[in-house]
Amino acid sequence: QVQLVESGGGVVQAGGSLRRSCAASGGTCSMYAMGWFRQAPGKEREFVARINLSDGITNYADPVNVRFTISRDNAKNTVYLQMNSLKPEDTVVYYCAARSLVTGTYVYWGQGTHVTVSS
Repeated sequence: QVQLVESGGGVVQAGGSLRRSCAASGGTCSMYAMGWFRQAPGKEREFVARINLSDGITNYADPVNVRFTISRDNAKNTVYLQMNSLKPEDTVVYYCAARSLVTGTYVYWGQGTHVTVSS
């Protein structure tokens, strides 16, 4: 069973930066990719960024492209999300997720951490 533990949320002023981390443990060989999602109150969870664990290929949602960077450290089973030029509309709960090699879907989720960007 894969477990994901997130860290690095908090409060930042608009234009500032934050770095999120997501450490995976247990059954990590079953993971194909890891990603970040976010969810605002009353809205559906939306995709933010993804990285393939084998080849490092990434893709991003349009609202965060260029501003956010996802990276991985396979030796530490950890994925990072560097968030730059943060905007007040980035104020939501962020979740780390792992995509199963077997199902191709995101089946493992972190606990979620709130990020607040003040104007």
